[in-house]
Order: sequence, then C-alpha cells, then structure tokens
Amino acid sequence: MKYLILHAGGLAGHAQDALGGRTPLQAAATPHLDRLARIGELGLVTNPAEGNRHGSGLNGTAILGYDPKKYYQGPGPLEAASLGVSVTEQDVVYRCTMVTVKPEGGKVGADIKKLSAHVVLDDATAGLIETDEARELIEAINEQLGSETMQFYPGTGHRHVMVWMKGKPRAVCVDPQSVRGRVIGDALPTGDGANILRELMEASHLILRDHPVNAERLASGKNPANCIWLWGEGRAIPWPSLAERFQVTGAVVASSAVHRGVGLCAGLDASDAPEIGDEPFKAMAATVLDEFAKKDFVYVHASLPDEVVHGSDVNATVRAIEEFDRDLVGPILKGLEKQGPYRFLALCDHGEGVQGQAFAVFGEGPGTDGASGGRRFTEADAQASKAPVRDASKFVIKLFAKG
Repeated sequence: MKYLILHAGGLAGHAQDALGGRTPLQAAATPHLDRLARIGELGLVTNPAEGNRHGSGLNGTAILGYDPKKYYQGPGPLEAASLGVSVTEQDVVYRCTMVTVKPEGGKVGADIKKLSAHVVLDDATAGLIETDEARELIEAINEQLGSETMQFYPGTGHRHVMVWMKGKPRAVCVDPQSVRGRVIGDALPTGDGANILRELMEASHLILRDHPVNAERLASGKNPANCIWLWGEGRAIPWPSLAERFQVTGAVVASSAVHRGVGLCAGLDASDAPEIGDEPFKAMAATVLDEFAKKDFVYVHASLPDEVVHGSDVNATVRAIEEFDRDLVGPILKGLEKQGPYRFLALCDHGEGVQGQAFAVFGEGPGTDGASGGRRFTEADAQASKAPVRDASKFVIKLFAKG
C-alpha cells in the first residue's frame, strides 16, 4: 500500500464576476482532481488552531497529524528548517520578507526618513525579486545589521529568514500581504521586543534604498526591495517523527520552503524537483513518482506560481489550476495505479491572507466512480457534501490504518 497526501496550496478561492460568479476551481477543467472527488469522501475540513494561529504551514502541520496549537509556532521556524538553518529552542525565527515601501502620496523611490504612519507598503513581494538579486541584498543587510544575537539568512525570491538568538517571542507581527497598498502605521511590530524589530526594519531601509541592485531595478522600471518586513515569528520546537509513529518510510516534495520545512520537522526526507523552464508541475510529478518507487508515503505540497498568485488575471489562475491538474495530479495518479493500491488525501485551502474554509477528499485508489455522479473537486461541492466536517489533524490515523 502506498500513501499520498496531496496539498493543493492556495487553489481554493472566491467567486469572481469575470468568471460568471464561479471560483477559479469551478471554472477550471480538472478531470483528475474531480475523479478523486467521485471515488473518495469529500467534505469540509477544520483546523483545531483556527482563530488562535495563522500563517503558512498551519494546515500542513495539521494534515500530517500534529496538533497545531502545540507544534505550529509560526512559518519562520519551518522556513528555517527548510533552509538548513541551525537554531535552538530558545531562538526566535522570523520570516524576513523583502518589500517595497513609499511615502504616502509619493512615488516609489522617493525619500523616506522613518517608517511611520505616513509610509505605504506598495508591494509585498518587491516586484517578485529574483533570488540572485535578493541574496546580494540580504548579505548586505547581514553584513551591517548581523551580530552575535541577530543573523539574516538568504532564502528564495522575496522570502528570507532572520534568527534572534535567545530572543523575545511575544512581539506581535503582521503578514505584509495584509498590509499591501495601505499605510503601515498600525501594522508595524508591537509588544515585547517590538522596538528592536522596528529599528532593524528601519535600518534595513537605509541600507537598501541606495544599494546598486535597487538603483538598477528602479532604472529598469521594477519595484525596488527597499525594506525588510519581519513577521511569522516562532520558536523551533522538536516534533515527534511521523515515520516512526506509523512505521512508514516517507518523503516530502514541496514547492514552498515552509511546507518543505513541515515535512522535515515531521521526520520525512526532502526531495526537490529540478527547475525545468515553464513546466514545474511535470518535474514535481516525476520527483514524486521517483520517491514512491523507494518509499511508502509522500507528502506533496504544490501551489500556483508566484506571478499568478500575486497577479490580478483570474483567467491566468484558471489556466494554472488546469496545469496543476494535468501536469501534476494526472501523472502521479497514473504512476500510482501501476504500483498497486494506494490511499490518498487531497487537501485544498486558500492562499496566505485569504479567508475561507479548507476542504479535502479521502479515499483509496485506483477505485471506480461511485454514485456521486458529477461531483467535482470544488469549494461548492465540498460545501454541499453530507459528510461531517473533519478535524484536519485526525486524517492521518485513517490514512495509515492497517488492514
């Protein structure tokens, strides 16, 4: 028996006028996900930490069987685990996101004296900055702001990590996506240690605003990465091993560093799909099947490309969902059928900063279409299901049940 958890990160959405009142999932042709919905049990999912915690990795923590109220400390420690950053339980890890800020009523690139209520967060991804450029900027920040207690580590694109050794864990920080397009006054860190975090963010602006990388970006019409935004804080506490708990061999294949970190914290081996041009889902599917040839279980987390997620073209979102189904889900299911029986759990949730309930389908394959007719893998079909709302953290017991 093989075991698959497929986490469709951020594919769930809300009805769009441009799509005739449908969500992107409803508008997309997804025959492989829809087949899972027909042969399995489809329904809504609740997370035991909802209302108390938020952030990327929360549903991933729960779906692997961990109580997020205990084990989910924030996305920062998970991203650090993915990057191989060594931390202790006393250290506080922050996501260090590169953003673009500008004066209220002013232009990007105009002078800012101080991060205040008169500053606007213009772009929460710094123009989807490339990793090579971002690495140069993070290294400049670490060179000037790094110390025995503060260290900055490069990640990918606009996403990076800061570790505060034996830091204060009670500061309240905000996801920059929720601040995009508005003044930052009420979104700056508050609470114990917040002054230090604000000083670091402010100092980063002084370092980055005149950096040659940003001068070049401005000259070419791109948004500069002219400030860091610290958030997603948490301590890195140890997790018990999923592989040992259920006596399985397992791997994680993830497009997100945070969810790669979730898998690593759970004791899974991490396998990274090679980057192949404009067809990342095909490469990921091949990597997943390679892992299934060696292991019992694979946790797959995949999301849509950043340029789609942070763009405004809903038709591009529909096309990306169709590619997800065709190039990732289809090949994985076809490959699993050749290996014999398997159990699957496919979870779909909303993107970061987007409110909405997750849903999932659980079942065994290859399977045959049952009496569920034209049921599809969509928000509306899950809402209409008569299945009880499930606790996301309990699925693994059913997934790995013997017999």
